Amino acid sequence: MNAVSEESTGLVTGSSGDTFRSDMTDGVKDSMPILFALVPFSAVFGAIALENGLTVPELLLASMSIYAVASQYVMVDLLVQGVPAWSIVLAVFAINFRHVLYSAAIGRHMNGFSGFQKALAFFVLVDPQYAASERRAGNQGLRPAYYFAFAGSVYITWIASNCLGAAFGSLITNPEALGLDHILPLYFAGLVAGFHKRPGFSVILLTSALTSILAFYTVGSPWHITLGGIAGLAVAAATSRPEGEASHG
Repeated sequence: MNAVSEESTGLVTGSSGDTFRSDMTDGVKDSMPILFALVPFSAVFGAIALENGLTVPELLLASMSIYAVASQYVMVDLLVQGVPAWSIVLAVFAINFRHVLYSAAIGRHMNGFSGFQKALAFFVLVDPQYAASERRAGNQGLRPAYYFAFAGSVYITWIASNCLGAAFGSLITNPEALGLDHILPLYFAGLVAGFHKRPGFSVILLTSALTSILAFYTVGSPWHITLGGIAGLAVAAATSRPEGEASHG
């Protein structure tokens, strides 16, 4: 009983030490692809933030506390326009509302996490973290060592690249000409494609995409992101089969 408990929580005791080290190694290794995409995108943000009036301490505070790429770009843009603070907070909330959905979905795989670990895990639950954690949970089970090794690699790289962009970002005069604005969208498309073997993938993807497009032209940005995600989750929930039924069906 103790051995099972120790392994599920990722503690380094007895035979679970190998599991801990393996999870840590896999977490760092699985984060490598996103780091290559994240570095230029993050560096560009650091440069843009300083060009639009943020100081280095303000940049670091925003990145360390908000830790959400898309909403931070929006935040800087709205600050430049002189938009009231409450409107900026609302915009950031709207863009990041999908993280609430992520938390609800990934939380069911966190039985081996303590309360503090769950709170910290939800803070660093960005898009690639969610995708990697879902895959890990489906294959080998999700343990804290893997989760935080992946999260730490991405978080540290995000902050460090912000500083890099703040220091040398002026050398990149036209990010679009280098195609840097396409790096993360392409990576996110790859994350979605990684779930193509899941049951109902095509129907869920099509429903989510069509709902998002419709919402974009009716409700407007950034709510199309959240509404598309909710539609996809609704279809996934409606078409899923309980584990017992799936195993006996």
